[in-house]
Amino acid sequence: MPSFRDLLASTKAEIREVGTSEADEARRRPETVILDVREPEEHEQGAIPGALHIARGTLEGAIEGRVADKSTPIIVHCASGVRSAFAAKTLAELGYTDVASMAGGFNKWKDDGLEWAAPRNLSADQRNRYQRHLLLPEVDVVGQQKLLDSRVLLLGAGGLGSPAALYLAAAGVGTIGIIDMDVVDESNLQRQILHNMERIGDRKVDSAKKTLTLLNPDVDVVSYDVRLGADNVMDILPGWDVIVDGTDNFPTRFLVNDASVKLGIPVVHGSIFRFEGMVTVFDPKNGPTYRDMVPEPPPAELAPSCAEAGVLGVLPGIIGSIQAIETIKLLLGLGDPLIGRLLAYDSLEQSFREYKVRKDPTNEITWENRERITVAELDEHCMPHPLQAPA
Repeated sequence: MPSFRDLLASTKAEIREVGTSEADEARRRPETVILDVREPEEHEQGAIPGALHIARGTLEGAIEGRVADKSTPIIVHCASGVRSAFAAKTLAELGYTDVASMAGGFNKWKDDGLEWAAPRNLSADQRNRYQRHLLLPEVDVVGQQKLLDSRVLLLGAGGLGSPAALYLAAAGVGTIGIIDMDVVDESNLQRQILHNMERIGDRKVDSAKKTLTLLNPDVDVVSYDVRLGADNVMDILPGWDVIVDGTDNFPTRFLVNDASVKLGIPVVHGSIFRFEGMVTVFDPKNGPTYRDMVPEPPPAELAPSCAEAGVLGVLPGIIGSIQAIETIKLLLGLGDPLIGRLLAYDSLEQSFREYKVRKDPTNEITWENRERITVAELDEHCMPHPLQAPA
């Protein structure tokens, strides 16, 4: 019967080994995966930055969900180079074609003075709360920590802001700001699910903060019980990663557009009317903005509000949820955001349609012109010129 040493020697004869310096050089190439197969308690003590961690005991069942392309270059490491050798052989048996084991493992990596760090970890409670996210290779621990570090500002705690806020808080977005200067009214409750009968008469931002804090204590809710205007928009908007626009009037939309373009902050825009809604993403650095889609506000008689025309109560739940998805995609760099695309929803037809949104070559309110933008109010749908000569 072969001994363990015989089995290890036989395994090493079948695999390719690389040194720590070669592994360090390879990890800087974006196509290479450094795979850490140590146990969780070992990983918590220190790890190679950017390494993918899958404990050896779960490797066979987890690897294909984490590295789908079997031609991906993989360098496996453990503490000393023993478990990684067996792991490399297993990966080859699973069909991975470019696998190597790092000789000497993490211990030699540290001895050689190469870069390592103690990884940030989620608490046991957080791992339990976000476990469905952690199962997604596109999110995992790193993505969840990124969400916890993120800051999202919601304009409004009403129909669109309610579902967006609830799902962003549930997802673990660490800081959520809410701007709203209204109070909870019974007529809101048909669609504004952040609030309830006991909160009638309360400030909406206070009601929203209570709901979101009870939903997820990880979330810090920052409330702004103010009217957003030219006098405060440039004080409130800086520092947020994404703005979720649930406003219902053109002056505020243009104000937010000009401020967000000047600051370079993406805006996830949503709007609803009767039985229809739409969502798009305005990213001033990478695509068209609100002024490209709506160069100037329509006459008031052609743009009645929901208070005047009505809205199906479920509709903002759908549109606001899509806004939450688009926000998370932006925060994590996932998928294809709705930049330059307008998604329109008709609840009566139960249909979605997509339209292109292109940059208007005559629009001067751009990221490139940001230093010349003056953020000003619209006065009764009169458009001020928002550019000024550089000081």
